[in-house]
Amino acid sequence: MNSRVLSLCRRAAPIWLTLLLGLAFPRADTQASPVGGTLGAVGSDTMAGLVLRWGEALKQRYPEVRIQFQAAGSANAPPALIAGTTRLGPMSRQMTPDEKQAFTTRYGYPPLELKVARDALAVIVHRHNPLNTLSQRQVDAIFSTSRECGASAPITRWETLLGPSEWPFRHIALHGRNTASGTHELFQQRALCGGEFRHNVSEHPGTSPVVAAVGESPGAMGYVGYSHLNALVKAVGLYDGDGNAIAPSEEAIQTGAYPLSRYLYLYVNAPPDEPLPPAEHALLALIFSPEGQKIARTAGFVPLSETVRQQQARR
Repeated sequence: MNSRVLSLCRRAAPIWLTLLLGLAFPRADTQASPVGGTLGAVGSDTMAGLVLRWGEALKQRYPEVRIQFQAAGSANAPPALIAGTTRLGPMSRQMTPDEKQAFTTRYGYPPLELKVARDALAVIVHRHNPLNTLSQRQVDAIFSTSRECGASAPITRWETLLGPSEWPFRHIALHGRNTASGTHELFQQRALCGGEFRHNVSEHPGTSPVVAAVGESPGAMGYVGYSHLNALVKAVGLYDGDGNAIAPSEEAIQTGAYPLSRYLYLYVNAPPDEPLPPAEHALLALIFSPEGQKIARTAGFVPLSETVRQQQARR
């Protein structure tokens, strides 16, 4: 290769790098099409605050964007995506194989699955409750009838966990999410080993009512997403497979050391041979930027590790 060609390659390299960065993280002055219109999403109640914060940040950058989010629960995202009423489906769990197959049958290609942040399921008690740690078998024995995790007997009273002298309350009042919630389904799969919930678990349509119910009742226990923890309740640590008590901290959730850590997902109807509309493209660029992950932390979630963030951005 002669010196003139080498010189042209050296001058072209920064240009190609700029183009690639522009594809990954578009700016207002580099968009081929104006960014505007209605950006709609249907899905997870757990992710409602996070999606709206991302939407607000996007609107500050692109004032013509309008945000509409229906926080009806993760179970409502796949039907909305399949019906074509939305292009974006935030979910606090992964789609099931049947949900993915239904989408693929309808469109001829699978939904784009993106990990957008880290979260965890936390077992909560009243803030003054002396209980600090539970095993998975104990959690299962408390919340389920089938005890698929191997407990020999159900646990329904506080003295079984704490002894009669430490906590004067008797029966454990249980609170959780309803069946439309991805949190409900994931807790059933992972904390209850796929078993059946007790019929006396009070099911709530949102996470905040679960926190409020446990925070107001010293005899209550519930499960919620990590981002909804507040001063009214205490998150109980869980034993891992090696017998170590792990509390739901940011570090333990990001690394997966906490047993009920999870990813949060965004499913996108993204035809493989078509570009996304400018507003959706700009939103994804924001989510996987350092700014977008900082917003996730501000909303109470755990940012993706740098390796995972870059992997998802490349997708």
